Amino acid sequence: MKKIPVSSCHGLAAGRRQRWRNLRDRLARHGIALGGLGVLMAIVLIFFYLAWVIYPLFVPASIERSDGYIRPMAALGPSLALAIEEQNRIGMRLTRDGSMVFFRVSDGRVVRRERLPLPKGRRIVAVAESDPATRVLAVGLDDGHVIIVRHDYRADYSARRKDANGRMLAVIRPQLVWPAGRRPLLLDERGARITQLAVQADDEGLSVVGLTADGRLVMVSAELDEGVMEEDAELTRANLKMRVPVDFMLLDKERRFLYLASRDGRLWQFDVSDREAIEPGQRLRLTGSGERLTALRFLAGDVSLMAGTSHGRVTQWFNVRDKGNRERLRRIREFRAGEGAVLYLQAEPARKGFVTVTGDGRLTMFHATAQRQVLQRRIAVRPPLRLAISPRHNGLLIEDARGMRFWRVDNEHPEVSWSSIWGKVWYEGYQKPAYVWQSSSASNDFEPKFSLTPLVFGTLKAAFYAMLFAIPLAIMGAIYTAYFMSPKMRRLVKPTIEIMEALPTVILGFLAGLWLAPAIERNLPGVFALLLLLPLAVLVFGWFWHRLPSHIRHRVPDGWQAALVIPVIAITVWAAIGVSQPLENALFDGDMRHWLKDALGLDFDQRNAMVVGFAMGFAVIPTIFSIAEDAIFSVPKSLSFGSLALGATPWQTLTRVVLLTASPGIFSAVMMGLGRAVGETMIVLMATGNTPVMDMNIFEGMRTLSANIAVEMPESEVASTHFRVLFLAAFVLFVFTFLFNTLAEIVRQRLRRKYSAL
Repeated sequence: MKKIPVSSCHGLAAGRRQRWRNLRDRLARHGIALGGLGVLMAIVLIFFYLAWVIYPLFVPASIERSDGYIRPMAALGPSLALAIEEQNRIGMRLTRDGSMVFFRVSDGRVVRRERLPLPKGRRIVAVAESDPATRVLAVGLDDGHVIIVRHDYRADYSARRKDANGRMLAVIRPQLVWPAGRRPLLLDERGARITQLAVQADDEGLSVVGLTADGRLVMVSAELDEGVMEEDAELTRANLKMRVPVDFMLLDKERRFLYLASRDGRLWQFDVSDREAIEPGQRLRLTGSGERLTALRFLAGDVSLMAGTSHGRVTQWFNVRDKGNRERLRRIREFRAGEGAVLYLQAEPARKGFVTVTGDGRLTMFHATAQRQVLQRRIAVRPPLRLAISPRHNGLLIEDARGMRFWRVDNEHPEVSWSSIWGKVWYEGYQKPAYVWQSSSASNDFEPKFSLTPLVFGTLKAAFYAMLFAIPLAIMGAIYTAYFMSPKMRRLVKPTIEIMEALPTVILGFLAGLWLAPAIERNLPGVFALLLLLPLAVLVFGWFWHRLPSHIRHRVPDGWQAALVIPVIAITVWAAIGVSQPLENALFDGDMRHWLKDALGLDFDQRNAMVVGFAMGFAVIPTIFSIAEDAIFSVPKSLSFGSLALGATPWQTLTRVVLLTASPGIFSAVMMGLGRAVGETMIVLMATGNTPVMDMNIFEGMRTLSANIAVEMPESEVASTHFRVLFLAAFVLFVFTFLFNTLAEIVRQRLRRKYSAL
């Protein structure tokens, strides 16, 4: 048997080990590459998912025409009023003979017809509609009476039917409700013909205002019990003689202000809030030179007046308090509907949008708050006679000379525009344009405020104060630990600080909100005293230590001097907190918060940017410290020894050699910390007031993008505008962090190339 030399056996074993090592290296290399590609793929997928969710915000609106049909019961003539219920299945029209005809929107088939209780020989001379949510009509007669009726729609689930798509739907049964009773209500005691009407009714009260043929303004108000007036209800009457022509009359839903306007653009505002007298108020002109007023409507909520003119313009007006604290109508913004006159102007029932139709048959949709034209389309050669908007804003019922036509509308997110997200917007009830985030309210007439500017500002504000606290401590600590501290002490300090990074931020936020914020509020002078005394105490101790005899100083091993500063810091903190109350009594009359407000005009909130700076800075310090310390410690010792050998001092070596060489890593540490601060959620969520204000005041809170998403995402309706705007905020935050990290890498590479030759 042939013997194999021992050297050959060793060579074979070494070859196998080398092949196994090479295999492991290839597997590790490919694994790391796959992991990197997976991370990149995850980032790309996140980017596209966010873009996919927010894309519908910027899709333009569209309308689709259905087949037309002759108006139901066409022999009764054109409609005096037209409406549609929220499911777009039943429409209603009021005719000259007092018939309320309910019909199917799909084909015009009459479902129900009911006559109003018109006295014999009386004619309808005026019709007014209340707030769309109440669906109340006031029908004025030629003898000074008025009929108040509300059209309601009840879903009958016991009699379901299939629709064209095979779905089982409840039968919609229209019905009439009589808030003031079936008998006509006497509006004018003289029996004069009513020429203009305005009505508002809710569960608590009813107000009807009419203009008589002889120019008198008459008003009747009554209290209602569950939306119905009692037979013996006491009526409140008021009247006023008008000596000018009135072509438009509006009463707001609060039954506070009455607006009268004429074709020449003059408008009169009256205060009718006391229900017993009509007090004249402001007078102004709504149109420009050579223009005539052709349409006047309330926007949803009855706060804004929308005025259409003969030159195709629509202007928005609402009350703003002047220097004398008086409410005065003010022109806010303007929209261009087309070249022809604005013949029809209809507001959306529950949004700040409106629809116009000009003389050339062009239909245009706008959103007032976003100040944008949503859609424009020519719908007919001739303008329509009546137009009704679906309560869900997804349909238009249009009546023209040829009949009825229903248009399906896809206009889900008209509130979003570049100006509404990033610019100042003049909202209803505000004294001037402002950046505001307020996504919800208890009122159905709420005007959504989706400005991301205060959230971006709050994000940067929180990050600024956190980095202001964290950067000096983390970098100076990293410099001392890596360059001056003894190896044994470094092995204790560095892991301890890195363990701080594992502390859950929810714990830090909890402590900051429930312990740190009240402690700072109680000891505010002491906190500022600490900021001044602590550096001074450390410097004094260093000077004192340097002046000690050398035999005493040498008893402390080199690199352990930092441990001696710990008692100094503890004593300084105790002293600063101890003198806080005496300082507050002596310098700030016992209350520094009031002094800040009175003397400096600074508001103080308990959970403010200072608390966030301390808490979030504490969370960011381990990240910056760890990366910066590794970068400084990794500088080759040969560079330091060479510099020292050439006669440089340790400080010169640090500042001119070590820090320059480690600058790419230090910069990366700062940018990593900034990215962590920008994306932090729980600390800012629990340690701030979450108020989206734009003020750099360190004593006020803020709301950040991440905290806003965490707070409001669980409450938002899926696929709603609010939901998608929150995803837009997440997209902005994603872009922020991506840009920060990209910038950090670019600068790091340049610094690395610049100082690699050292």
